[in-house]
Amino acid sequence: QPQLVESGGGLVQPGGSLRLSCVASGRIFRINRMGWYRQAPGKQRELVATITSGGSTNYVDSVKGRFTIPRDNTKNTVFLQMNSLKPEDTAVYYCNAGLTYYSGSSSYSGEYWGQGTAVTVSS
Repeated sequence: QPQLVESGGGLVQPGGSLRLSCVASGRIFRINRMGWYRQAPGKQRELVATITSGGSTNYVDSVKGRFTIPRDNTKNTVFLQMNSLKPEDTAVYYCNAGLTYYSGSSSYSGEYWGQGTAVTVSS
């Protein structure tokens, strides 16, 4: 089974920056869309940003101009560069990937999630 592992969360002051990383591992054949979601306390999980294998990106309006989602296809890695952070960006951030992997002689496709990494923006 593929795994997604996030890293890079932490505590940062308003106006600061953080860079999250997510590495996909396993017998992965292809990763299509990768993305970041977040869930703040008491709120539903929301889409933050996505990137296709071809590099097309999409951002929620609240992070446009502040966040970017670079991707390294050679390392099955996606990042979330977060600048000008605000207290309302405080949440657990989850990595998501739609991918195809091998198991034995068969291939399977599905959507996978990381375990989440906490980001707190506070002075």
